Amino acid sequence: MHLGRGAARVATDAIVRGARDFPRKIDDLDAATLSRIMNRPVASVTRIGGTNGTTSRALLALTGDGVPPTVFVKMAADTVPNRLIGELGRLAETEVRFYAELAGELTGIPRLYGSAFDSPTGRFVIVLEDLTAGDCEFPDTVHPLTPERAAQLVDLLAHLHGTFWGRLPDVGNARVPLGWLHAGSADPSVPLVGSMMRRSVRRLSGHTGIAVEAGRFIIDNYPAVARLIDQAPHTVLHGDAHPGNTFVRDGRVGLLDWQAVRRGHPTRDLAYTLVTGMTTADRTANERDLLDRYRHALSRAGGPEIGQEELWFRYRQAAAYAYVAALITAGLGGMQDETIALTGLGRTVAALEDLGTVTALRKGLLANGISVRHQSPQDA
Repeated sequence: MHLGRGAARVATDAIVRGARDFPRKIDDLDAATLSRIMNRPVASVTRIGGTNGTTSRALLALTGDGVPPTVFVKMAADTVPNRLIGELGRLAETEVRFYAELAGELTGIPRLYGSAFDSPTGRFVIVLEDLTAGDCEFPDTVHPLTPERAAQLVDLLAHLHGTFWGRLPDVGNARVPLGWLHAGSADPSVPLVGSMMRRSVRRLSGHTGIAVEAGRFIIDNYPAVARLIDQAPHTVLHGDAHPGNTFVRDGRVGLLDWQAVRRGHPTRDLAYTLVTGMTTADRTANERDLLDRYRHALSRAGGPEIGQEELWFRYRQAAAYAYVAALITAGLGGMQDETIALTGLGRTVAALEDLGTVTALRKGLLANGISVRHQSPQDA
């Protein structure tokens, strides 16, 4: 049904192209259009450069009274397959609504200059500050977070989670504030994840030196694992806080790319961030201290005082999501540089082992009376 809605939007866009007064491409962003979106008098627009993927992205140079000299713009992808990926993940609507409804209460995020969304066609425009214009660093998996920067990121996530703790409505009540947020286990792509992981394992096994089969239990039981990871209590999550979605400005870590915002248990963000963002040696040496830091920061930000062992157990389970995301990213290819993707996958496989993730998952599933399809030898 969700793919059908996305396909209908793409089809509508093809039928009415040019008939609706809404920009379809980066080159359609002239001075008059940007003036409306940014609510500022833009005098001229010059495209500096750009890239394409699940969205189209570009840097634009602007002139005008009170207008920033450069901005970063995101719009719908150029190709139909990539647009459908965006529709399946609700990426455009999610990021537009994040900046409209949540961003004003947060720190450590890019500044928004304006946004617009066209529901019938799914096209959108998001105009953000140009982080490259300042003294910013952009980490990635190959250039990991130091323990000090990981601690800053833990504080930032605690602020996000604590700010919205207790403010989410019951699941399925989409007509009230924040009711549009859904858990990862309710994502329309969940039925496809198992086949994507199996395809990724076939492609990577024996070619990378990474024991990708270590997550076979997770692959065989993914829908149940996803529901377990997403068990309440819930708050607002970034949803995709790998190191490539961080930046460092004036020595402080920030988060960008808010198109995968979800509701869920905070350990989903924490495990994904620490497992992919730090070297395995740094993570294992520091993660218990970082989780304790998070517990105290969450309480100060308005969240509850989560017990130390409760948080640790949920964190061990949530490392499964880091593995799933890294496996699909590396296995399908095209979403990240291969070296970055394989480095992240190697870290997630190591985490499954040293955190005993499969054992923690089995314990949680059995406690909830959920049968499993596969039993690994180490858990027999």
